[in-house]
Amino acid sequence: MGDFLSSVLPPGLIDVLSALIPPVVVGSVFCAFVIQLLRKEMAPRRMDGSLVSDDETGESAASDKRSAEVQEAGAANETPIARDGERSESDGR
Repeated sequence: MGDFLSSVLPPGLIDVLSALIPPVVVGSVFCAFVIQLLRKEMAPRRMDGSLVSDDETGESAASDKRSAEVQEAGAANETPIARDGERSESDGR
């Protein structure tokens, strides 16, 4: 395989490629680690600091109670704020 590359590529290019491969490997591993760390740190969290995805793993009944409270608060926030006879903000658009 080495003879094939030396016959196809110019002689100086093989030296350059062999010198660049180790830094490229180290840099790509470092970038993969940083991206993995950032994804973990930027994951959505609740007000108490626990991850939102904890419910999917099947935690205790306490987490079910917390998620029920969050759903109730979400349902209350979805109702439009309008008095009798008034239009909500999205009706006129």
